[in-house]
Amino acid sequence: MTAGISIFKGVQTALATPMRDGEVAWDDLERLVLSQMEEGVDGLVAVGTTGESPTLNHDEHIGVIRRVGELAKGRTPVIAGTGSNSTTEALELSQEAEKAGADALLLVAPYYNKPNQEGLFLHFSAIAEATELPIILYSIPSRCGIEIGVDTVARLYEKYPQICGMKEAGGSCDRVTELVQKLGSDFAVMSGDDALTPPFMSFGATGVISVASNLYVSPLREMVSAANTNPARAREIFEKFAPLFSTLFVEPNPVPVKFALAEKGMISSPEVRLPLAPISKPTQDLIRKVLADLD
Repeated sequence: MTAGISIFKGVQTALATPMRDGEVAWDDLERLVLSQMEEGVDGLVAVGTTGESPTLNHDEHIGVIRRVGELAKGRTPVIAGTGSNSTTEALELSQEAEKAGADALLLVAPYYNKPNQEGLFLHFSAIAEATELPIILYSIPSRCGIEIGVDTVARLYEKYPQICGMKEAGGSCDRVTELVQKLGSDFAVMSGDDALTPPFMSFGATGVISVASNLYVSPLREMVSAANTNPARAREIFEKFAPLFSTLFVEPNPVPVKFALAEKGMISSPEVRLPLAPISKPTQDLIRKVLADLD
């Protein structure tokens, strides 16, 4: 069994980065991480999109990874988001994350400059040659404008076995099937969309990198665990949480989830950084209703 299958499975929380008065709220981050671990989360993804990676400076970025790793203390895997549309920056962040104690790396497809598939292969190859950590690629065409091709993933996996997982956020069950069939059972495919977790798992995915699990870990772990053993139970949980899954994306992520975390008293402020705007009143009301129905 590869490191990817052992690490990239279950419910991995795409952690929000709590902020207050323009700074990272380190006390809130600690409380959030400890709560996640108490609930038995399978892994913590630090400084991904939900962690507002685009607006954290370099020191904050590595500081969050380091602090999450210190709190996890080897008990819970920490996957560090170190992707960038600059290969040099992604490489440097990946090396720093390894020094900071990350267990694996999450590398999103380069955004805005839209490289072709050969460019993607060379980009991820350069990073793989600079670190020994397991790597999970992140394909999200809606944000990046490009998709990491299945053939490109296969080339990377053949040359660099540490590139052993994919966070798939393209919305296609067919693509999950293609990845699983082409790369085999030792390559982990994880859902990048809470709302698609059960169908993706029925096609061979190993779990989810979840936004909703910032709020609810245990029931989502039960849903994932039941997906292939008790589909009726998985569907029951999914239907209960489906309104939350959709509501968390009514406005750009992580605006809604940070508001929900603050509403539940799990962090002290729903603050986000520009260019993300504060949450609107209609969405506040919607989230309050969804949380009341769940709780």
